[in-house]
Amino acid sequence: MLTPPKTPKRPIERVHHGDVVVDDYEWLRDKDDPEVIAHLHEENAYTNAKTEHLTILQEQVFEEIRTRTKETDLSVPVREGDWWYYSRTVEGLEYPIHCRVAAAGPDDWEPPVMDGSGAALPGEQVLLDENVEAEGHEFFALGSFDVSTDGALLLYGVDVEGDERYTIRLRALDDSAREFADEIEGTAAGAVFDPSGRFVFYATVDESWRPDTIHRHEVGAEASGDVVVFSEPDERFWLGVGLTRSRRFLVIEAGSNVTSETRLLDASDPTGEFSVVWPRKEGVEYDVEHVVAGGRDRLLITHNDGAVNFELVSVAADDPQGPRRMLLPHSADVRIEGVDAFRDFVALEYRREGLPRVAVAKVPAGGLPADATPDDTLHELAFDEELFSVGLAGNPAWDQPTLRLGYTSFTTPSTVLDLVVATGERRLRKRQAVLGDYDATRYAQRREWATATDGTRIPISLVYRHDLVTLGEPAPTLLYGYGSYEHSIDPGFGIPRLSLLDRGMVFAVAHVRGGGEMGRLWYEHGKKLEKRNTFTDFIAAARHLVDNDITAPDRLVAQGGSAGGLLIGAVANLAPKYFSGFLAEVPFVDPLTSILDPSLPLTVIEWDEWGNPLDDEEVYSYIKSYSPIENVHVNHYPPILAVTSLNDTRVLYVEPAKWVAKLRDAGADPLLKIEMAAGHGGVSGRYAAWRERAFAYAWVIDAAGAHPSGE
Repeated sequence: MLTPPKTPKRPIERVHHGDVVVDDYEWLRDKDDPEVIAHLHEENAYTNAKTEHLTILQEQVFEEIRTRTKETDLSVPVREGDWWYYSRTVEGLEYPIHCRVAAAGPDDWEPPVMDGSGAALPGEQVLLDENVEAEGHEFFALGSFDVSTDGALLLYGVDVEGDERYTIRLRALDDSAREFADEIEGTAAGAVFDPSGRFVFYATVDESWRPDTIHRHEVGAEASGDVVVFSEPDERFWLGVGLTRSRRFLVIEAGSNVTSETRLLDASDPTGEFSVVWPRKEGVEYDVEHVVAGGRDRLLITHNDGAVNFELVSVAADDPQGPRRMLLPHSADVRIEGVDAFRDFVALEYRREGLPRVAVAKVPAGGLPADATPDDTLHELAFDEELFSVGLAGNPAWDQPTLRLGYTSFTTPSTVLDLVVATGERRLRKRQAVLGDYDATRYAQRREWATATDGTRIPISLVYRHDLVTLGEPAPTLLYGYGSYEHSIDPGFGIPRLSLLDRGMVFAVAHVRGGGEMGRLWYEHGKKLEKRNTFTDFIAAARHLVDNDITAPDRLVAQGGSAGGLLIGAVANLAPKYFSGFLAEVPFVDPLTSILDPSLPLTVIEWDEWGNPLDDEEVYSYIKSYSPIENVHVNHYPPILAVTSLNDTRVLYVEPAKWVAKLRDAGADPLLKIEMAAGHGGVSGRYAAWRERAFAYAWVIDAAGAHPSGE
């Protein structure tokens, strides 16, 4: 009989607000301790032994993913400057290859013809082959990738640990492909050239992994001489740097979970001083876009100052704190998510009725008329499916006549469309290839509504094969949830998911409060002192599926990752009777310990989402009331699989490691799988990622009681 690893207890006391907590497993936090590493290896060995019976199924699922995927493929080229940029994948290689071909001229807005083979395009120039850069490393990820406006220089940032700290390097994009001596370590993602190509702007992170300082680096100079452009002292705020699409302004954005502030600098003067658009105001978020109207620079600002679902205004670029012109007023039914400005049109992204939407408005040469209404100017793009996702994708050029869109649903593979704005014509550029016998007509998607304990209606999205599943006859089901940071889980296609659906499983998403699916208040009512709504909404969704015979408690597995892993851990304590298994990926299951310690990565930033338990006793007690680790108790827990990564800087591996130990104390038999060379997003490389997904799905199929061989 297999025996789980013994986790030694080394109790320490923690006292806050008069409450004494004894933590037996905090010693697992020290990943430099050989004993900790040895223990994690023991956990992996135990998990491998306990799942050995799934090896064949895991290999089957991996092969299904691989054989359905077009391994040699290329993305639809995107026009920027004088070039069309794209990336290629090659069968047998883990990482993409970044390439470009020359545009035929300034009016060449028709992407190069792809023959469907995925082969290199004629005249291709390889900019960066990630496979070459990744040689000798167990982990590899790009965090920055930018080409100078003249197309002569490339900057790229690489992470070979999984800790999201990137080293920036520069390369000449001529026949020499010369690597510059410039090398900047410890940066955040998202570095950019200024329009002249003379300077690189980048962010560095503090000891808590918070991007807190923006620097200016002169190409060819020593990094030690880089200039600090702006440093953010408030530990709740992240920084990012970029350019407006027009390349008219350099932009520094500072943002917490609930407040933002933007600074602009005329890009023709990259060594000048950035100026604030609107001074930060607690609880007010805004985004800035540059547009030219009537020959004058104006800013389009999406903001929530007195408008919970956001509104859109226009201000003069040279007087942004002056008079505001209302373009789109606040609506209780529409959550404005952002606006993208181009020379001749603007595109608006928003949510209505639980789904993302896109609308387009042309910009006349003299600017929008003063008496224009949204109905006069905005035209929403309509689609035929009940459930879908649509959004902007790959639109870097200011003067482009087309708008690149991404479209998908649970049954429609990822699709790339170009909208010709002047005529409304849609041009299909590519639909994700699904090899084998995939037939979208065999699959069905639909929306269900559960009722929460307070009467709120909770949307649930379902997808299944209608020839294998009859609603009303309980089927094995995977119920996914997230519910934090206003992040929406929208309908989307996934090749790996077919391995579940083709075994007669239902895949369901519970769109719980804390996400953003139903507008800003949907988020507000699932955070801080209303966080428990996230968990009870998920339980209501599970109960709805069971009560309506879509599934049964012995056939229902719950899945969530990161903050969604907190959801899984809380629900495991609150309502294990509804589930046959819990899959928690990089789970945030020890929130009280983490949020109480400002020295831990990203903790202070999180106070806007969860509350500050250090200073507020009510917040402390509330978080403790739902924290998965704090509320483990002797119970009938179904099978639990926790997956984490040693180098994750967002949710430290120690949280699921401690959670698993606590669950064992309560008589459960959870499994812990820890990637020893990975970060928050898991392993790097597509084949490695497919194998990890195959492992997880094999476990899910088994826990849900689905037939392992499918049809």
